[in-house]
Amino acid sequence: MHWLQALIFLILLVVTAFLAYKSYGRVYRNIMRGKKVNIDGDTSQRWRNMFRFALGQRKMFKLTIPAFLHLFIYVAFLITQVELVEVFVDGLMGQHRVFAQALGGFYTFVISFIEIMSVLAFFATLIFLIRRNLLKVPRLVMHEMKGWPRLDGNLILYFEIYLIICIFTMNGADVMLQKLLPAQYPSTGTLAISSFLGPALFGNLSVGTLQLLERIGWWGHILGVLGFVLYLPQSKHLHIMLAFPNTWFASLKPKGEMTNMPEVEREVALMFNPEAATASDAPPPAHFGAKDVEDLTRIQLLSAYSCTECGRCTASCPANTTGKKLSPRKVMMDVRDRMEEKATNEKQHGADFDDGKTLHSYISKEELNACTTCNACAEACPVNINPLSIILAMRRYKIMDEADSPAEWNLMFTNVENNGAVWQFSPQDRAKWRNEMLNESS
Repeated sequence: MHWLQALIFLILLVVTAFLAYKSYGRVYRNIMRGKKVNIDGDTSQRWRNMFRFALGQRKMFKLTIPAFLHLFIYVAFLITQVELVEVFVDGLMGQHRVFAQALGGFYTFVISFIEIMSVLAFFATLIFLIRRNLLKVPRLVMHEMKGWPRLDGNLILYFEIYLIICIFTMNGADVMLQKLLPAQYPSTGTLAISSFLGPALFGNLSVGTLQLLERIGWWGHILGVLGFVLYLPQSKHLHIMLAFPNTWFASLKPKGEMTNMPEVEREVALMFNPEAATASDAPPPAHFGAKDVEDLTRIQLLSAYSCTECGRCTASCPANTTGKKLSPRKVMMDVRDRMEEKATNEKQHGADFDDGKTLHSYISKEELNACTTCNACAEACPVNINPLSIILAMRRYKIMDEADSPAEWNLMFTNVENNGAVWQFSPQDRAKWRNEMLNESS
């Protein structure tokens, strides 16, 4: 029967790989909708950022208790991949614990460490479920978290519990079978949890029942992992993968530095060279800012898929905390939803289909204008997402393409254009005021 297990396992891998190729391919194509951007700056700094923020989770520890709880789940997820390698080898070869005898005591240490982290992850998962559903931590139950986002957050926690149960069912039953059928079940040594949990739960069961439970745990584990691979592209937990490239590609410029618009620079250059503006080969008028997702950069679209929906950005946003409609987290979620909507429309109606919507159909002018450009959201994000860059791009479109800005802003623009400052004072009056202040201070 070992050959049958190997055949079924191989078929599952092939089917999963095909479906994953289609799902992750959709995400990749959505990200590639954006504008290409030059990646400059210190490459070594980019690698440091990736290891510090994506792998090391440095920003997570601004909230100590949630950070440690998340760390338990994160480390358990990483270290479990070691055991998963053996599961894959066993599945393809039709064998059982192929590394146990070869690695000996080191194998016992690794599996024991996985079990300890799995127990910690189990309790962390329960606490996260309590925080979301009973304590209802404010940033986890805001308006944008209703519906699928809330369900998604809970599903992944239930899934974590399911995987942990499968691991201990497999290991616990296996420990008992090692005693009853040592020729078929290689010794794993004394495991930290299962060597005690196994006898406690399965001590009085028959060999047939133990073998069934061990297979249920084994197949349940691998089916759960393969299902998780297919689930990720529909989930916020895609950040497990995309946090690494997102932190690597994140801008290295100071957070307060705003980028110039090449279109504006070109238009200004044409103003100083009127002959170029009237030439037959002059470029067409520029499209300013972001009307839809295609006007954003690929890095900004990557960030939308990298968003963990943790809400730290929104919780730190002064506009949101004072009752304004703006939520930086919602901005990132809306960008992602718009990409998905466009992908669905193109699949159903063709690439030239126009649904009459834009990114501004998701993110209102009220939200955009509430932003104070303080960069609190960018500073708070654990994976270096910058919602402000998207807000500014969309705001530029409203102002420069649609001339749609508040009256107070228009007055400020006029003052800057005429007086070189936001105040209604002539340059001469400002200079006079400055000289008077200097004389008084001296």
